[in-house]
Amino acid sequence: MPGAAKAAGTQKGDLATEITASLVVFLVALPLCIGVAVASGVPPELGIISGVIGGLVVGAARGSTLQVSGPAAGLAALVSETVLEHGVAMLGVIVLFSGILQIVLGLVRFGRFFQAISLAVVQGMLAGIGLPLMFSQAYPVADAKAPGTPIENMLGVPGLLADTLANPQTMIAAGLGILTVVLSFLWKKVPGPVKKVPAALVAVGIGIAVAALPGVDVKTLQVGNLLAAVDVPGAEQFAGLADPGIITAILTFTVIASAESLFTAAAVDRMHDGPRTRYNPELIAQGAGNTIAGLLGALPITAVVARSSANVQAGAKTRMSRTLHGLWLLAFALLLPQVLALIPISVLAGVLVHSGWKLFSPEQFPKMWRQDRGEFAVMTITTGVIVATALLEGVLIGLAAGIVLAALRMSQTVIRQHIEDDTAKVVMAGNATFLRLPQVIEALEAAAESGRPRIRLDLTGVTHLDHACRSQVEEFTAQRRAKGVRVELLMPGPAKPTAADGPPPEAGEQSAPLPQRTAPQPAGTGTRAGQLPGPTAEWFYLDTRPLPDEYADQYVSR
Repeated sequence: MPGAAKAAGTQKGDLATEITASLVVFLVALPLCIGVAVASGVPPELGIISGVIGGLVVGAARGSTLQVSGPAAGLAALVSETVLEHGVAMLGVIVLFSGILQIVLGLVRFGRFFQAISLAVVQGMLAGIGLPLMFSQAYPVADAKAPGTPIENMLGVPGLLADTLANPQTMIAAGLGILTVVLSFLWKKVPGPVKKVPAALVAVGIGIAVAALPGVDVKTLQVGNLLAAVDVPGAEQFAGLADPGIITAILTFTVIASAESLFTAAAVDRMHDGPRTRYNPELIAQGAGNTIAGLLGALPITAVVARSSANVQAGAKTRMSRTLHGLWLLAFALLLPQVLALIPISVLAGVLVHSGWKLFSPEQFPKMWRQDRGEFAVMTITTGVIVATALLEGVLIGLAAGIVLAALRMSQTVIRQHIEDDTAKVVMAGNATFLRLPQVIEALEAAAESGRPRIRLDLTGVTHLDHACRSQVEEFTAQRRAKGVRVELLMPGPAKPTAADGPPPEAGEQSAPLPQRTAPQPAGTGTRAGQLPGPTAEWFYLDTRPLPDEYADQYVSR
């Protein structure tokens, strides 16, 4: 009985912790859900609906244990562009089919693929999302409307500052937004237990109090009926699937939302020592959430770092906390909608400016520069292209840049050239691919220009010879022979031991020394000491002259 009572007490304590953690996550999620919706150019109710789905649907599903999902600041710019181009009504169809596609990708076990994307591209993508987000939200901070594209928003900042300083009311709004940003950065340094209260909640409370003062006229959030905001896509919206732009948007949402969710899962797994994320079930869970969000015409759902880290730090251990936070969101929106109407928009914009800064993470650029200049270039290119064009174009170009960098690094070819008596020798090692073709051509041309009657091309040290380099070598060999030059060509291939050498060594054993030659062999019928040409090695010209004595010990029998 005492043991049972102790177990019951432990279970009760764990339940209390989960409930407390769910309330903390709710307090962080509420302003973010509304702020993301406003930044996306859609009614704030849709952000709350997506937050509820992220808690009750994705939160209850298998996959991750502590990761929290909902509308994300990272997709705000993409959603805003989509709404401007296709309208709010089409957003539901796009999110719906993105969710279905995510489920399919999870069922075919495609979740792990996202772990193979270059970290430089991921960081560049996040920075490319965060930088425009900060500049776009700088305008709502001052109760103004952003001009449009990221470049236009950046160029319009001086005018925004002038307009803000000229109007006392916009200065009050801007002061609230700036205070929110400052609190978001410094609140964790506040001593005592008060720092456990989310900074966003403190900023919202201050904003409501200031907005209620006499003579203060700042823009506040206008929240309608949550159920009335539901907009189920109809036949007209589904007919839009014939538009290539809609298909492109679906693919873009699928890739970005999946990548952000699974990248966040990897980050959250490093925050705790509990069960690890199962990527394919998590991708299916995200797809289920987006499918329902699409049917209701709400915002797309992804995993969110801010809410997830708050969940971990609050001591949550199970899926209960993230599921309950969705229930609190639903209850608050249905029972206390009038409270939401008191929140200044500039405060929510300040919360998103802080989120944009965390996504931008400027300290990662010098860190990447010190660690790897090539990856720094990929990261910078990805960020720059996203800011200058759009998210999809930036990610695709960043991936292409990463692939080119990897190909260049993998294609490391060492070429040595020297002249010995009447022979021009070219020795290659490493990976000979088309990216190194200019070096290969230069070496071959130098051997031809040496004027020697004999050329030896030794490619036995090449671990990979692609079609372009092979064709160039064979073409050069044929041309030289046609001009009467003796060309010896040894192509790469795995060593093929003879029966006399015995069976191949077991794993971990050293191979026996190759037997030394016991009788003179014609020049050009052997390789360097310790090497045997494989089955693909080809001698296109055999020199029958005796091998000089000083070189005899360097060769072994075939």
